[in-house]
Amino acid sequence: MSIFDALTMIGGLCLFLFGMNIMGQALERRAGGQLQSILARLTKNKAAGFLTGLGVTSVIQSSSATTVMVVGFVNSGIMTLKQAINVIMGANVGTTVTAWILSLGGIDGDNIVMKLLKPTSFTPVLALIGIIFYMFCKSDKKHDNGLILLGFATLMFGMDTMSDAVSGLADVPAFTNILIMFENPVLGVLAGAVLTGIIQSSSASVGILQALASTGCVSYGAAVPIIMGQNIGTCVTALLSSVGTNKNAKRAAFVHLSFNVIGTVVWLIVFSAVNAVFSPAILGESASMAGIAVAHSAFNILCTCLLLPMSGLLEKAAMTVIRDDSTEEKFVTLDERLLATPSVAIQQCRSVVLDMGEMAVNGLELAFEVLENYDAEKIAEIKKLEDKTDKYEDIIAEYLVKLCSRGISGAEALESTKLLKMIGDFERLSDHSVNLTESVQELKDKEIIFTPQAEKELKLLVEAVKEILSITRKAFENDDITESMSVEPLEQVIDDLKENLRTSHIRRLGKGECSIEAGFVWSDLLHDLERISDHCSNIAGCIIEASHNEMNLHEGLRGIRSDSTAYFEKYKQYLGKYQLNN
Repeated sequence: MSIFDALTMIGGLCLFLFGMNIMGQALERRAGGQLQSILARLTKNKAAGFLTGLGVTSVIQSSSATTVMVVGFVNSGIMTLKQAINVIMGANVGTTVTAWILSLGGIDGDNIVMKLLKPTSFTPVLALIGIIFYMFCKSDKKHDNGLILLGFATLMFGMDTMSDAVSGLADVPAFTNILIMFENPVLGVLAGAVLTGIIQSSSASVGILQALASTGCVSYGAAVPIIMGQNIGTCVTALLSSVGTNKNAKRAAFVHLSFNVIGTVVWLIVFSAVNAVFSPAILGESASMAGIAVAHSAFNILCTCLLLPMSGLLEKAAMTVIRDDSTEEKFVTLDERLLATPSVAIQQCRSVVLDMGEMAVNGLELAFEVLENYDAEKIAEIKKLEDKTDKYEDIIAEYLVKLCSRGISGAEALESTKLLKMIGDFERLSDHSVNLTESVQELKDKEIIFTPQAEKELKLLVEAVKEILSITRKAFENDDITESMSVEPLEQVIDDLKENLRTSHIRRLGKGECSIEAGFVWSDLLHDLERISDHCSNIAGCIIEASHNEMNLHEGLRGIRSDSTAYFEKYKQYLGKYQLNN
């Protein structure tokens, strides 16, 4: 093998790894929008989790990417550790699909059908279609489809280049001696683990092994231990991704490692025993590309059959090794590893924004209770919730800004903008819950008492605000356009009611029924309650505008008021419900 063959092999390897990386990233983007909904439907059923992991990995062609996403989901609380274990096992089997695709390069025959099945025959056509999609189509989906085809064509071209370059190694005694050395099972496992750990892709390392097998110098006795070691090496990516995560995410990475190590140790012992006792002739034969694909699939399926029934024990082992720290602060985390899959990252953000919105609404509900009956403990809880929503806003906003800087698609940018606007409104809702308690505290400290009529009027306004909060919460949780359309007419009724209550208070002042100090507190209460409805209107408006692929909030709200007969019907309905009767 000359220096030029070595350079050609290196070039082929680089093209192979680059093509696999490009194809994997594009597949993740295309599938990412569905991954969250698929994973969210997981049950405690082991088979469902296993099949989900298998299916997702088969689509995105990378068990490492699936495992990293799973670690991110567990870290963010989207997925439980129990669900993650089953998905990780499925991912190990799903990754074997790549080896079967690459094995097409080993097809021989002069038959026209056999020739058409060879990658060298159809990849140029895929590359042509891919470059057309990539260069001439503006759609994000077609752009990614083009990258998938180009990535696949590149990796197959790199595979073919590697195979041609290493063909001369069959006549190099040193190369043959190295491969014979790997027939020692322990050395084979170590070689596979180190190679895969360096390139962080078991699919890529299996492809390299298949390319070397095309020389005819790699026996099954050497290939099988290397394949076993590759499963351990692929854990490096998940272990790296768990750095800086919470305990459960670290446990998911630990389960991934322990699953592959235990599977490798058990089946390596079986393999070595069979080889020592029976010395099967097939282990001395030259491995084919298809044969390596079979061995890769068989090993991963055997590992799953061995350990899937014991997933509960793996979970207990992870809990024992990585114990909970009672002093660890339990707080929201948004995993930056998921930024590589924007649609999944956005779904992660939406889940956290839901939590933030729930806290803001809970704080307001407590504030309404305090309005009726003063409670110092509830006031303290409201302040804690407000502090927490402030932190949530900072964390989510920073994460979304990082996401938007990654060149995301138009739909993803729209959803990011919607969430960014909403978190500001949720944070302000939380602020108003504190403002309400401050007014209540002032009433208590100064021993101010409202007139019975004022109490009645305030209760009416609070009931209207409670309803608009309830509608807004449902609208956001379900991304419901119909519920969102009900918010704006009620917000207008609350605006009108506020003005009527202000006028009513001025009349009481004129009659001497109410003090000036009570008037100041009354004005503050009306302002905060009316502002709560305004922020609800903003949140509903964001949902409506996002459904129209726009984020021009004020134009959208004007459109709702001017163009919809449903708006006026709802307005009349709410007006009758919250009519002020003096």
